[in-house]
Amino acid sequence: MPTLVDTLMHPRRTPPPPIDVDLARVMGVGTAVWGAAAAVVGVLWLLDVAPLRWFAVCVSGVLLGIVGVLWARRNGRLSPDGTGAMIAPAPHHDEAREA
Repeated sequence: MPTLVDTLMHPRRTPPPPIDVDLARVMGVGTAVWGAAAAVVGVLWLLDVAPLRWFAVCVSGVLLGIVGVLWARRNGRLSPDGTGAMIAPAPHHDEAREA
């Protein structure tokens, strides 16, 4: 019988393939959720129910989400087959020549 370490180091099953998703859309939804949480926590902070730290965490989530959406839109593009999958952009002509 194999040990736990052997089982963890050498799994017998192959992992499932990655799911093709539109990263910009996923990050946009997450950013919207953080924005809604910021609005709720902001009201609670004004009513002295929640600490300012909670509001700062929500605002940080919004800011990081915006950065993520911008990154996904700049560094990936939607696949032409309409599945909503993000694919890496083709290298520029100059970059392909240098490689």
